[in-house]
Amino acid sequence: MFRGLPVEEIREDFRLGWISRYLDDREIALQKQSRVFFQISGAGHEALLLGLGRYLRGGYDWFFPYYRDRALMLSLGVTPEEILLQAVGSALDPSSGGRQMPCHWGYAPLNVVTQSSATGSQCLPAVGCAEASRYIVRRPHLSGCRAHGDELTYVSLGEGATSEGEFWEALNSACTLHLPVLFVVADNGFAISVPSADQAPAPVSELVRGFRGLRVHRLEGRDYFQVRARAAGIVAEVRAGVGPALVHATVTRPYSHSSADTQSKYRSAEELADEAAHDPLALMEQAIREGRLMTDDEIQALKDEAKNAVAEASRSALAAPRPSPASVTEHVVAARREDDPAGGPLGGRAEPADSGEVVALGEAIRRTLHEQMAADERIRVFGEDVADAREAVLANVEGKGGVFGTTHGLQREFGIARCYNTPLAEANIVGRAVGQALRGLRPVPEVQFFDYIWTAMQQIKTEAATIRWRSNGAFSCPLVLRVPIGGYLSGGAIWHSQSGESIFAHVPGLTVVMPSCAADAVGLLRSALAAEDPVLFLEHKHLLRQPYTRSPWPAPPWRVPFGRGRIVSAGDDLTIVTWGATVEKSRLAAASLEAAGVEIIDLRSILPWDRDLVAESVAKTGRLLVVHEDTLTGGFGAEVAAWVGEHCFGDLDAPVSRVGALDTHVAYEPALERAILPQVEGIAGAARRLLDF
Repeated sequence: MFRGLPVEEIREDFRLGWISRYLDDREIALQKQSRVFFQISGAGHEALLLGLGRYLRGGYDWFFPYYRDRALMLSLGVTPEEILLQAVGSALDPSSGGRQMPCHWGYAPLNVVTQSSATGSQCLPAVGCAEASRYIVRRPHLSGCRAHGDELTYVSLGEGATSEGEFWEALNSACTLHLPVLFVVADNGFAISVPSADQAPAPVSELVRGFRGLRVHRLEGRDYFQVRARAAGIVAEVRAGVGPALVHATVTRPYSHSSADTQSKYRSAEELADEAAHDPLALMEQAIREGRLMTDDEIQALKDEAKNAVAEASRSALAAPRPSPASVTEHVVAARREDDPAGGPLGGRAEPADSGEVVALGEAIRRTLHEQMAADERIRVFGEDVADAREAVLANVEGKGGVFGTTHGLQREFGIARCYNTPLAEANIVGRAVGQALRGLRPVPEVQFFDYIWTAMQQIKTEAATIRWRSNGAFSCPLVLRVPIGGYLSGGAIWHSQSGESIFAHVPGLTVVMPSCAADAVGLLRSALAAEDPVLFLEHKHLLRQPYTRSPWPAPPWRVPFGRGRIVSAGDDLTIVTWGATVEKSRLAAASLEAAGVEIIDLRSILPWDRDLVAESVAKTGRLLVVHEDTLTGGFGAEVAAWVGEHCFGDLDAPVSRVGALDTHVAYEPALERAILPQVEGIAGAARRLLDF
């Protein structure tokens, strides 16, 4: 034993430290030879990560790492060759199959979750992961879910990333929920070239002191022996359920931020000399010499062995196959069935049998949530105001159940563990859902109004939508994000009346749907909850209680497949393609044309959309009008129009035309709102012009 530690463990970590350092050096050399295309260094962080790694369990705990966590990956069992396979972009790279930059970790067998580049965005999914752990461990029967009572979730970041709001939102929920999350902030003094003094008024370990229930630890991360001495107790406390902990550790950055950076441009020679004097591997070697744990020859032999191991791993990685360009569209979303028989359990384009009570769209959503939650305990519904009431008063009040009542009764029926309120923070809501989905749950987060979805954009686009693709299919994110959308509210104004589905249709990996009647709401929500990838389920506020959305309740298992439109009315003279609130307005416009045969198609699924149905209709009518509530410029109608112009040009007897909202924001005063949004008269006028062409 030396300083209370087994000598063999010290020697092994010293060896891994040098393997980590030599991997950095090898990648830098290969990058200069254009055989590695980017490099980001883990040098200077080795002592901290190896010391912590001794008390963490790969394949048992869960990990949301930082790109400098190379030494931790080695400690968990990732091989040098596997790390270099990612650096050279090999098809055999276990993290991403050549899709991600080096040091963007992801090893499913070790519970190392696929990493994105966005700084700090991993913190909220990490909290959701820990939240899922608590839920799953009490329900070991859940299909596809596993958890351990004393597991923890590790999430690391640099001190620069602590400026991100998502870091603070994550701390808030981890402390509020008393979750077993270990936050590790590796502080090397710089966020690329920006010094810590320009990032915050005080060190992060001081700034977080107000979080009740957070254990805060300041470590000298350059000293392997101090890390070992304190890490055991820190990790043990988190495992024991004491609550979250934050480790703020000083580390060094002897190499530049990345291969795209030269730190000598903004750091003095004295600073860099101080970095070298505090190199953690040099300090560890000095302690080993002073303790006579190894002779000089043994130390050199160990370094030579490490260097040779990296060289051999490099040779193997460079010889490994590269990915096929034909594979780039694989794993954007899970493979979907294309042979669902029309009218069968998946519905196809057929309407459901009139098998139940007639309900409106909002009630259909509420009932479907009850139905699906009763059938699948993995489903959890959460967001702002979605619960009924505090447990202490629930028996004596009606209960809220969401601003529009679509989640009313869920908490009362299924309990607060399955329907609960969250902070007023959209990124928090979606990010926690991402972490739960990664664990095999089926979270149904709600963003209260589409107009406020933008603070969650990073979690939607950067995290949820890319997980399957960036991990080359190793991870998936089956969540259903419910969002009330749209105008025609007479008073909703700019902050409660926006549409913007076209923005999300531009995000590969998402499915985007918007039902306009009760049956479609049921069918699409059933499909969404059975999907293996994130679904944006848009619920038009104006339609929730309109009589014309009412339809008989479709009995399970009927559902609507993604990418299948619905013919609202048949005709031979003109095709109108629409969705959402403009479906009914288009129907009324068509009725006003009297003798004209207008075929109205409700896309109901925006991404993917039913190209075949549109093409069949245009081939029959020769004319196309696309109608949507979103602004005209850049609206999804432009995609439909462009596709038809490219693929159906020979069938067209007139130019494709569009009707959309004015290119402005939705106003509060009713006359202004009416002027901005598409109305029946405007749709009818556009249809007449096409018919007369």
